[in-house]
Amino acid sequence: MRAADRLRRREPAAGGPGGSFFSQHPLRWGFIVTLGVLLAVLLAIVVVNLQSVLLSVFIASFVALGLDPLIRWFQRHGLKRGPAIVVVILLFVLVVVGIIWVLIPPLISQATSLVTTLPAQVQQLQDSGWYEQANETTNGVLATVVQSVEDILSDPNVWASIGGGALAFGAAVLDAVSTGFFVVVLSIYFIATLDATKRACYSLVKASHREQVEGYGERIMQSVGKYLSGMVVLAFFNAVFSTILLSLVGVKYALVIGVVALFVTLIPLIGTVLTTILMTIVSLFVSPTAALIVLIAMLVYMQIEAYILTPRVMGKAVQVPGTIVLISALAGGTLLGLLGALVAIPISAGILLIIREIVVPRQARS
Repeated sequence: MRAADRLRRREPAAGGPGGSFFSQHPLRWGFIVTLGVLLAVLLAIVVVNLQSVLLSVFIASFVALGLDPLIRWFQRHGLKRGPAIVVVILLFVLVVVGIIWVLIPPLISQATSLVTTLPAQVQQLQDSGWYEQANETTNGVLATVVQSVEDILSDPNVWASIGGGALAFGAAVLDAVSTGFFVVVLSIYFIATLDATKRACYSLVKASHREQVEGYGERIMQSVGKYLSGMVVLAFFNAVFSTILLSLVGVKYALVIGVVALFVTLIPLIGTVLTTILMTIVSLFVSPTAALIVLIAMLVYMQIEAYILTPRVMGKAVQVPGTIVLISALAGGTLLGLLGALVAIPISAGILLIIREIVVPRQARS
């Protein structure tokens, strides 16, 4: 009983000198919590204001990861790491310069021609022989849609609004050009310093866990890099095929649609479907036969892409389920538009690989 009494006397009372920190210093605890909330709000404001910069950094990082498999390919064929990086950087710069030098002038010319001749093309569509038959088949729905488009294009207020926003549009173009230049320069820097950057990040991990974290990190980055490079290759094939197909059926603005297809088809599963719908509608301005040819050719191409090109190009890259692709594309597109949709899918691929490689095996061992 004496020992129990001594233990009872030593036990601090609630709120006494030996009580918890929260009960002893409620004012200090409240101050710390309030300070933490204010810091979180400040961090959120900083992230929102710097979202364009952060997005550029993300894009440059993805470019570096996407080009890393090409560097490793050169290494497997006899080049050392340094010369392989130089070769890839030169190829990357040549591709960017080639796009600016070769594609931009005809792209601007075709886009301008499309805007200026669109009303005439709508009128030509109405004057075509098959239009009346299709309108009767749809009980006047087609005429209603075409008339709505024509009213919008012929409304002076619409063009006044467009003219009033020309200055803002020009500022947006200049901002996009400066952002693109920043992304290109940052991508070159990330490509050149990728290994050093990874070593610096790994050095922040405790030595006892560093080897394991480095192994997981390398596997994740290699898989995501293969995924990114594979999607770019598939999108390039799709864009080239779309441009050639539209040119063969007589679409005047095939290059514009091909460039749009290059970016849209970077979104797997739904990108090719969206571009197929767009190409079919554009081909209707030529003739119903052209639209039918485009639709059939794209459906055949989608089968070839799904069963031949994708397994060969993607290889061992992480495979993202269709539901995750749709959710990621929707979430990223809602937050940051098309770029957000493109960035969200590789991030989802990395998270999915972490779950497969780390979380699931750990849960199985527990």
